[in-house]
Amino acid sequence: MKKYRVFATCDIGAEALHRLVEQGYELELYDRVDPPPKDLILEKVKSGVDALITTLRDEIDEEIFQAGKNTLKVIAQDAVGFDNIDREAANRYQIPFTNTPEVLTEATAEFAFFILGCVSRKLYPSERLVREKKWKTWHPYLPLLGDEATGKTVAVIGTGRIGKAFILKCTGMDMDILCHDALAEDHEFIASLQELFDLKFKSRLSKRRSTIRYASFKEALQNGDYVSLHVPLAPETHHLIDDSALDLMKPTAYLINTSRGSIVDEQALYRALKENQIAGVALDVFEQEPLSEDSPLRDEQLEERVRLFHHFASAGRQTRLSPDPEVGMAGRCVQGVIDVLAGHYGGDPFRMPYVVNKEAFKSLVSDQ
Repeated sequence: MKKYRVFATCDIGAEALHRLVEQGYELELYDRVDPPPKDLILEKVKSGVDALITTLRDEIDEEIFQAGKNTLKVIAQDAVGFDNIDREAANRYQIPFTNTPEVLTEATAEFAFFILGCVSRKLYPSERLVREKKWKTWHPYLPLLGDEATGKTVAVIGTGRIGKAFILKCTGMDMDILCHDALAEDHEFIASLQELFDLKFKSRLSKRRSTIRYASFKEALQNGDYVSLHVPLAPETHHLIDDSALDLMKPTAYLINTSRGSIVDEQALYRALKENQIAGVALDVFEQEPLSEDSPLRDEQLEERVRLFHHFASAGRQTRLSPDPEVGMAGRCVQGVIDVLAGHYGGDPFRMPYVVNKEAFKSLVSDQ
């Protein structure tokens, strides 16, 4: 019986990777912090590895698929996103690739909620005052004031799994919620939450009756005290937040992005911040990652209003490392490898739950 070879471009967690060893697979691990050079990935693929475990930092393009056309059986991405993988090439060579959806939903949603409060309540500037020994006395409004989130309006752009989870977190702050989704509107979800808001008000658990409804993109931007982005990166969402979108926002509003960096035009965002068109921003993702040293978002004059994080939203211990595919990204990533190599689901990638490019295997199903 052939001993399958798996090359992991990153250490995604010892417990999860050990599951591959338990399956009898030969694991080859690139365990440095920096990503491996593409030449090394190509070398491994050409040498006949059966599976690749990848991350967003790896470029998996036509050249990779060409090199593995006769031997590579699966690419398992340790992420929800897969912008780094050439889907058309994967389909041409009929190589399935997997991702890790859903297990990071709650971690990402709560992180978005936390950084919303971080930027608007000015947590970092306050801590810096203490650490730099500049806090001399208490004053009603000096040296700075933050903005409360309770009772404000949050515009949620994208009401998929993470968007909905974020909305649920906002309900505890008695916020009014404006939802926008260009692809699908879940009115049953909205109606259920409005019932909850009504009940909280009727039971005197809330002092005010909060509301939730769908709105146009324009209305959401115009009325949101916070605008939180939860959309996938696609041609239609590239630079969704541009000059015209930022012009619609209140000068007191904050922008939150935990989705994909290229959804926001960073040059337009910088101009909006410099001209005080918006109050501030909290970003976990950027158009170029890591954030370039010369990025205008590093402008020291904007430091109190701009929070910058290192693509950290899903980085909860369980969410990132649990070997359980129902709990952790690592577990789900490894399960994607096992499903293919072990021939689960009758060996049919179309039926495997974590395979992304199922369209490449529809014809195989119809032919059977």
